Amino acid sequence: MEELLKNYQTVADQNAINWIKVGQTGDFPENAGACVKYNAKQIAVYYFTRTNSWYACQNLCPHKMEMVLSRGMTGDSQGIPKVACPLHKKTFSLEDGSNLNGEEYSIATYPVRIQEGNVYIGFAD
Repeated sequence: MEELLKNYQTVADQNAINWIKVGQTGDFPENAGACVKYNAKQIAVYYFTRTNSWYACQNLCPHKMEMVLSRGMTGDSQGIPKVACPLHKKTFSLEDGSNLNGEEYSIATYPVRIQEGNVYIGFAD
């Protein structure tokens, strides 16, 4: 199962070489997550209405190795947008993927752009 984690690496906005259209803004729930697939990756996409901010991260929980993060609870921790895994409630920053519980494992994050009502996620492959 550890091999699955190797598919996910954080991509900074400036390092994205492929911007993949994953839907229109209306296709995604407000203040919650949805899952999209890009090649062998499952990506969770979130829209926070209060800040009009979009985030994307791996859907794979690095602790339980299940594709569940898109179904996690969203919110913020001291102003940091976060998602809590629905299996064990560990929380991760949607900005940089860090584990907000202070544990070693983290998640990969991806840049999101909105253009003309379409949602694009940036990938380095």
